[in-house]
Amino acid sequence: MAGRVREELSALAAIFCGPDEWEVLSRSETDGTVFRILTKAEGFMDADIPLELVFHLPVNYPSCLPGIAVSSEHLTRAQCVAVKEKLLQQAEKLLSEPMVHELVLWVQQSLKHILNQPETGSGSGQCTFAASTTVDDGLWITLLHLDHMRAKTKYVKTVEKWASDLRLTGRLMFMGVPDSSENLQSRCGLKWKEMQREND
Repeated sequence: MAGRVREELSALAAIFCGPDEWEVLSRSETDGTVFRILTKAEGFMDADIPLELVFHLPVNYPSCLPGIAVSSEHLTRAQCVAVKEKLLQQAEKLLSEPMVHELVLWVQQSLKHILNQPETGSGSGQCTFAASTTVDDGLWITLLHLDHMRAKTKYVKTVEKWASDLRLTGRLMFMGVPDSSENLQSRCGLKWKEMQREND
């Protein structure tokens, strides 16, 4: 690992020294370093939005762009992708210099403006997901627990519509007392229904 990268990592660890603000996830002489920074940025109505920024510094960093992943419980996936793309655009301007702290400062100051742009706003229009060749966002797993379901068919249609709109692939699992008309698998307390991605 280059001396400049070691110095940058030491500086970042000193800057983000609050509880859970900084964590090195992996370090390798062949794959580089992956670390996480938890920070806050000003969003809509001047409210602070917690952000989790994961940076992957390849072995030839800062001569090449870092890998960046953005996540937040307060942002949609499309908004996280838009923030990541803007961070990568900003990183291109800082090539050949240690840039992570600059990028964190930039996103803290610019998040509100990024979210106000029409393609990343909180409107109800269709989300467009920008393709990125830098870092794969990985597998996202979400569990939605619905309690006391009264109209099972309506809930199933709603969840399938959400999955289709968000281009998700997954399964619906029903647990509980089986109906007498259900099949053997359901009698064991589980019924699986496959949701297929429409745009494959």
